[in-house]
Formats: sequence, structure tokens, C-alpha cells
Amino acid sequence: MSARSTQITRTLLAAGVRGTVRSRFGLTSASARRAAFAAEWRRAFETLGGAFIKLGQMISVRPDEFGDELAREMECLRDNVAPVPFAQLKPIIEASLGAPISSLYESIEEKPLATASVAQVHAAVLAKAYRPVWGEELPVGAEVVVKVIRPGTADALRTDVAEARRFASKRLVRRLLRGIDVDASLQEFAASLERELDLRVEGRVADRFAFDFRPDPKIVVPRIVWTHAAPKVLTMERMYGWRLSELSEAELAGVDAHALAVHGATAFMRQVMLYGRYHADLHPSNLFVTPDSRIAYLDFGIVGHLTPAERGDIAQVLAGFVYRDADRALRYSADLGVVVPPHKVEMVRRELGELLDKTMGGGSTDFRHFGFGFLGLLRRNGIAIPSGYGLLVKSLATVEGVARRLYPDIDIMEVARPFVTRMIGESMGRPDKIQERLPKVWRAAMRELLA
Repeated sequence: MSARSTQITRTLLAAGVRGTVRSRFGLTSASARRAAFAAEWRRAFETLGGAFIKLGQMISVRPDEFGDELAREMECLRDNVAPVPFAQLKPIIEASLGAPISSLYESIEEKPLATASVAQVHAAVLAKAYRPVWGEELPVGAEVVVKVIRPGTADALRTDVAEARRFASKRLVRRLLRGIDVDASLQEFAASLERELDLRVEGRVADRFAFDFRPDPKIVVPRIVWTHAAPKVLTMERMYGWRLSELSEAELAGVDAHALAVHGATAFMRQVMLYGRYHADLHPSNLFVTPDSRIAYLDFGIVGHLTPAERGDIAQVLAGFVYRDADRALRYSADLGVVVPPHKVEMVRRELGELLDKTMGGGSTDFRHFGFGFLGLLRRNGIAIPSGYGLLVKSLATVEGVARRLYPDIDIMEVARPFVTRMIGESMGRPDKIQERLPKVWRAAMRELLA
């Protein structure tokens, strides 16, 4: 057994022991027990670093699969890694871009702006003007950031994934994680990690978002410098602004936080309902409020994709939520892969109706509590939740939380209403839907004629 394998085994087993003690050997309530173990797993993942940080980040956006307590705890995960000396990154940049750094950048700061388990980011200044795929030209002297995959990272992360698979295959771990498709989750994680190890993927997604929002003066995405990009290096426009934890400073500078909250929520609905591509990791570090009152999107590591048919079904599900119509929500959720067994339909419908009345009624809505409550309801009843469905619910809840930091009284369902109406109209006009509804329309017409 390698030293890393020994470290992983000891750290995770110790976390399990501490969780058992904190939960009084299982004598506390189920929610307290889950919270105790979640906190210990998060601390263990922080200690292990590497792929475990990235795995924790994936868990944080999948409450449908891993439960609310663990997902919420993993949102607090901190990527505390020591910076790599710039001397080790310089040859990676030059080999990747095929030129000396002095010809690529007027200057580059050796002290990093940010460090993480996969990459490190350094501020730089362009040596030559560049015409990006979208947007205005970046002139000579434009401020950019250079994101570089840390040396040895790919091999280390792949080793960690292999170790995670080995650990997850143990009988005790399988029992602790019963109800979770561990193999599928680790396979999904490994594929996501491979995409993250090629920084060009992030660049292409950023350009796609820039294209989607090109008519919107309130949304900005960093421009990518493709002549200074490779699998291990990505150069992009530098963004300045305030994180959501710094909003008091932004408002003092004259930024209209309330207007941006509504605009940001509307922009997300456009991503889901109109474009079929949405930023699925909108935590505060991935959003800036800029000095000129725009919203800057950063870090496109987790992106959701939806087909036109799925967008129509999602609109119907949201309409069920808005109008507290449990039957509609369940009927169209089935089209998205959430299939309720016949013998559980009545019970699930009743529980969903109660949840809708509790969280979406009384003149105000609380989508976060509703969304996570709905996923929990499905999970308690042993109903499989497709990964895309859970990811979207989590993303909507996150957007509501982000918007409420800017504007506490925002109603995310009111923002969604016009998009839902439009999508339902469009989906009902699709040929496959018309074909599906024709027999029902014909039978109804015959009953009227023969009455």
C-alpha cells in the first residue's frame, strides 16, 4: 500500500470514527447524525486535498444523490493549497505556448492571484493586441490572467480517483453509502476531472456564454486569448469587481444591487429556458459585481445542458410549482426521468402538495427549501433522481440564494413566470406534442358533436 493510499484510508476512517462519536454512536436524531458525519467528511476532504477537494465540490451540487446535509457541508469546502513557485510554472507556459514568456506578456506577476488543487492563476499584461472570438479587441497592455495547471497535478488527481474507487469498494463503505450509486458517481467525477484538466474546455464554454449574452449590456464574460491557450494554460481578460460578500462596498460605490439581483435571476432563466446551457456552479467566488454595475460570470467548470424537449418539460414542472399543481409537476417530472411507482403516486402527490403549500404559498415563495424538500421527498420514497434534474433544482436554489444576497425580497418564481409561459406555448406547438394531443382533441370533438 502506497503512502498516499495509507493516508487516505486513515483519514477517512478517522472521520468515520469521529462522526460516530459526535452522533453518540447513533443515538442522536437522524438529521443530527447526518450533520455530524457530513462535517467530519468535509474536514477529511480538506485534509486530503487533491481530487478530494474536487469530489467535494461535485457533491455540493448534488443534494439529490448525497443528501442535503453533506451537500451543504461540502459548499464550505476550502481549497487550501500552498502556491507552486512561479519558476516551476514558467517552463509549462513556454512549452505549452511555444514561445518565451517575454514575447507573450509585457509582464507577469510571480505571486499568484489564486491557487487551487488543479490550477494556479497569475496576473499578466498582454504584449500584443488580440481580437477575441466575441467582443472588442484586447489592446497591447490589456490586463489578463493566466491560469496554469500545476505540475504533477494530472497524475496525482488520477491516482486519487483510483484510490477513491478502491476505498469505495469496501463492504463497510458500501453499507454506509447505501442508496447512492457510488460507481456511477465516481465515473461521472472522473470524466468531469478529465475535462477540467484541459483548460481549453473552460475557454470554449466561456466563449459560448459570451455569444449567448452578447446583446445583454449587464452580463460580462472574460474574453479568451486563444493565441495564449493550450491544454495546460489559459489566458483570459482580467475581471475586477466585488464578490457577494463585499456588497456593502459595491453599494457605497453606486452599484444598484437590487436591479442586478433581478437581472441576474432573469439571465439564469434565459440560460435554462432559451439557451439550454446554464452555469451550474454559481457560488459567490464565481460571480463578480463590476464597478460599472454588471454581473461577471467566472469559472465554467460545471455546466448543465438541456434539450428543447427537456426545456419544455421543465417549464411545465415549474408551472406546477408556481400554481401549486402537484399533478402537473409529477406528470412532467416523469418525462424528465423522475418515475414514481404506481403504488406510491397518491402518497407522493399528497406529500408534494403539503410541501408546496408550506413553501410556495401565502404570497411568498422559498424555492431553496422547496427544492431541497422535494428532492428529499423523492429520496425518502426510494425514487431515482436523474443527475440533470437534481443539478437543475440545486442550481435554481443557488440562484435564489445569490439573488437574495443582493435583494432579500426577490421572488424567483415570479422571475421564472414569463419564461415558463413562453416555453409552454412553444412546447405545445412542437409537432411531436401536436401529434400526441390530436387523438385526445379528436375524441373530445366527437363527444361534443354526438352529444
